[in-house]
Amino acid sequence: MPTSMAAPINAMIRQSIPSPGRDVSKLNHRLHPPSLAKTNLKGTNMDRNFARALALVLKSEGGWSDNPADPGGATMKGVTLANFRRYVQANATKDDLRKISDAQTATVYRRFYWDAVAGAELPDGVDYAVFDFAVNSGPGRAAKYLQAACSVTQDGKIGPATLAAVRAKPAGVIIDTLCDERLSFLKRLPTWGTFGRGWSDRVKSVRSQALLMSTAPAPIVVQPSAPISAPPPNTGKSGVSKPAAAAGFLVLIFGALAAFRHHVTGFFGGLF
Repeated sequence: MPTSMAAPINAMIRQSIPSPGRDVSKLNHRLHPPSLAKTNLKGTNMDRNFARALALVLKSEGGWSDNPADPGGATMKGVTLANFRRYVQANATKDDLRKISDAQTATVYRRFYWDAVAGAELPDGVDYAVFDFAVNSGPGRAAKYLQAACSVTQDGKIGPATLAAVRAKPAGVIIDTLCDERLSFLKRLPTWGTFGRGWSDRVKSVRSQALLMSTAPAPIVVQPSAPISAPPPNTGKSGVSKPAAAAGFLVLIFGALAAFRHHVTGFFGGLF
């Protein structure tokens, strides 16, 4: 084939066949996108301990209660009607409260109690002890008693100073101090005669479980991301990939050129 014809054909071949290096880099980017390169573990501890602590709290809270002697009023799974109206359904009735779902229950406990005492930031065991105290006697009081146990200002707001003081002391010491002071507070209430036995058993159970959690925390489980499959080759309506179609086209060109050369040679050869 003449050099003048081979050059354009070679250029066509280079343009038609994609660069392997370029395609591999793009494929690697799709298989391993930057967003999956690192796993963000923030919030994992919160999810793990909140579920564990909530399960323990609900064992103490029980089901439906509408005792006139209880200042909290009607409750279902420990959720008061006031909090149910605040976080779930503004115009809820007692019948609505009785039908509260597990997801709605978790929403109330997380927003009104767990988040209010910074449960996600507290050490294992301490988080449950403070959380249960908050459910039983209010988040503000639970926060102040935690601050008293750590010898910091008792403003009822768990911030950086309180968290630093909590982490500086052994979890077991804080749990014991908190449970002791909580029980002393409950004994001073005028309703101790009615609810004292149940409260005493509850604090005893909380102390035991919290100390156990502080020495044997639940493991953090990170779910692996699902593998991402490589994309299928880009095809046209015929279902044939573009590189294959280009190769087929080049074969036709070479065939046509070969036939043309044969005819030209035969033609000029016949003249001489």
